[in-house]
Amino acid sequence: MFGLIGHLTSLEHAQSVARELGYPEYADQGLDFWCSAPPQIVDTIRVKSATGQEIEGRYVESCFLPEMLATRRIKAATRKVINAMAHAQKNGINITALGGFSSIIFENFNLAQIKQVRNVMLEFERFTTGNTHTAYILCRQVEQASRQLGINLSDATVAVCGATGDIGSAVCRWLNTRADVAELLLIARNQERLQALQDELGRGKIQGLEEALPQADIIVWVASMPKGVEIDPTQLKQPCLLIDGGYPKNLGTKIQHPGVTVLNGGIVEHSLDIDWKIMSIVNMDVPARQLFACFAESMLLEFEKLHTNFSWGRNRITVEKMEQIGEASVRHGFRPLLLPNPN
Repeated sequence: MFGLIGHLTSLEHAQSVARELGYPEYADQGLDFWCSAPPQIVDTIRVKSATGQEIEGRYVESCFLPEMLATRRIKAATRKVINAMAHAQKNGINITALGGFSSIIFENFNLAQIKQVRNVMLEFERFTTGNTHTAYILCRQVEQASRQLGINLSDATVAVCGATGDIGSAVCRWLNTRADVAELLLIARNQERLQALQDELGRGKIQGLEEALPQADIIVWVASMPKGVEIDPTQLKQPCLLIDGGYPKNLGTKIQHPGVTVLNGGIVEHSLDIDWKIMSIVNMDVPARQLFACFAESMLLEFEKLHTNFSWGRNRITVEKMEQIGEASVRHGFRPLLLPNPN
C-alpha cells in the first residue's frame, strides 16, 4: 500500500476543505487549532496501471499550513510532518511520498535525527520525497512544451531559478547531459552552492534574477518567491515558456502577458481515471487524471514493489535515477502535463 502526505495552501483553504470532507469541528477554527490538530487519513485511493496492475493507497492530511512558517511556528510545522509520517507507518503504509512543503521541512530542519515518535520507531526507508520523479517530469516538460511553442532547445537559453535545490540541481544535470540546450543560466541565493554546481556541470552562467530572466527563452522556477520580488512580464522574451515548479502554483495568475506562457510544472496526467477525491480539493483541472509528480512517485514505487526511499537527502538525484523512475512512469501510464492543444 502507498501513501501520500500532503497539506493545504492556506488557513482559509483548510477550513473550506474540512467542511467539504465532513470535519465540521475543524472548519471554523483558527491557526492555533490547526497547530495542535493531529494528522488524519482522509482518502482511500485506487490506481490502475496501464499494465493492468491495481494498487491501493491512503492520503494523510498533515494539518500543516504555510502560515505556520510565516508566523514562526516552526516547532508546530516540524511536528506536523513527523507526526504524519508516524501516522502513515502506524497504518501499515509501505511507501509514502512527502508532498509540498513536507519534504522541504523534513530536510531543512534535519528531521532525520528524530528516530522515534511516541511509540513508533520511524523506518525512513518507508518514505520518499518524490523529488526524482518531479525533476524528471519538469525536464520532460521543458523538452516537450518548448516544441509546442516552436522554441528550439539547441538555440535556447534556459534559466533555472532555484538551481542549487534538490530538484533544481537535478534539472540542471539533466539539461546538461540529456538535452541539447544552448545556454544554461543558474540562479540561486547561495553563491557558494552555485559555484559548486557550476564546477560540477562544467558549464552554466551564474547570474542574478533581474539579469537572467530577460535573456531566457525558458524559465524553470523551482524556488520560493522572495518577499518583495515580482517578475515584470514585459521584460521577458516573447515567446517565453515559464514552468512553475513551486507550490502553491501561482505564477499563472501573477504573470499574464501575450507571448509569455506559464505551465504548471511537476504535474503528471494518468492515462486512466484514479478513484479518489483529494485532487479536486487542490484544484487540479482534471482531478481524476492529474496529480503532483512527487505523489506519483510513491505510486510508481508501489507498482514496482520498490519499497525504499528512492528520493532522499539533498542534491543526491542522479540522471540515471531520473531515467529509472521515468521509465516506470511511462510504463504505468503517466505523462507530463503539457500545454492545451490550440485546436
